Amino acid sequence: MDSQMDIPRTNLDALQSFAVFADTLNFSESARLLHISQPALHAKVRKLSEQIDAKLYVRVGGALELTATGEQVARHARELLAFNQRFVKGLAQGQDAPVVTLAAGEGAYLYLLGKALSRFSGAGASPHLQLLTRDRDESIQAVRSGQVQLGIAPLGTVPADLRAVRLTSVGQVLVVPRGHALTSRKTARLRDLKGAQLIVPPAGRPHRELLGRLLQAESVQWQPSLEANGWELMLRFAQLGFGLTVVNACCHIPNGLVAIPLQGYPSLDYHVFHAADRPPTAHVQRLMDALLAHGDHWKTR
Repeated sequence: MDSQMDIPRTNLDALQSFAVFADTLNFSESARLLHISQPALHAKVRKLSEQIDAKLYVRVGGALELTATGEQVARHARELLAFNQRFVKGLAQGQDAPVVTLAAGEGAYLYLLGKALSRFSGAGASPHLQLLTRDRDESIQAVRSGQVQLGIAPLGTVPADLRAVRLTSVGQVLVVPRGHALTSRKTARLRDLKGAQLIVPPAGRPHRELLGRLLQAESVQWQPSLEANGWELMLRFAQLGFGLTVVNACCHIPNGLVAIPLQGYPSLDYHVFHAADRPPTAHVQRLMDALLAHGDHWKTR
């Protein structure tokens, strides 16, 4: 079964209803969103399961979870729903209105992708861009579920169900106030952070966890002075004097601060990726090509 799955006996209404259910995994909430009764929704999902001859969800404790088949059907259903919505919109506007969807983090949009997206949108007969702001794990899930066609994130190891191409490599910099003792250095080391008050993301975020492990490996004691989610907020609070911070080297550094390349923190390889079982359409491939052509543009600013 794939995104072009052959399920001729199913109907669009049942699939669209299942797409809503798959996003909520709650029959009451899904029925409310669909403006139908809960028994009616149960009947639609049950009939769809019978037609495909496979379980679409299971109960685990007090929660519902999609089966592997359910995930595939949900992805197919979302694609059909999105296509139908675009088709209706195109009819209303008197024209075809193709849409290309992309998920990436706020920092990637702000510092890495602007040039590529501008060139893509400025080209003749370009499709409409729909941009979703998602972190790494959320971008992967959005691609897997069919919510978006492309994702951009630092993947590390590429999951087997994705096809990814390296976009660019981004190092890390230590950001300190002008006049700080480290500003005379060409590079900083992790042990230079001994005793530092650091502005970091909340616990559990990838950057916070990796930085913590690296500092622990160097036996460096440090204290979080403030938790802030996102490069912009971290830099703003560094500018306000809350402490030092470590951010991607692609970030714009505010006035009053100095960025020093940080040794010992590995560079992040950002990838552009799509689902392995869904080859890019012509429009999606054009966006990929634009992204890859300008992936290192931030280094020349």
